[in-house]
Amino acid sequence: MATKKIPVTLPEELVEAARGSTDDLSGYASEALARKIRNELLGEEMRRYEEEHGAFSDAERAEANARLYGWLQPHEHMRVRTWPG
Repeated sequence: MATKKIPVTLPEELVEAARGSTDDLSGYASEALARKIRNELLGEEMRRYEEEHGAFSDAERAEANARLYGWLQPHEHMRVRTWPG
């Protein structure tokens, strides 16, 4: 992937906290920005899906959170809804 150098202004406390976690601040910031964009796109897709198929149940949301945040191993899931495609 091509890169572009840009000036970014961040709160000092945030920079110091990030430096405590990594030696590659640019990579760290890139990963955080990519994660934010993915989450926004996922949220948009979920809203579109719910408009077409109805709201997700509490169980479906719990399973999705478990999968997204690693609370379930792949073999432990229970299929609640069949996704199109």
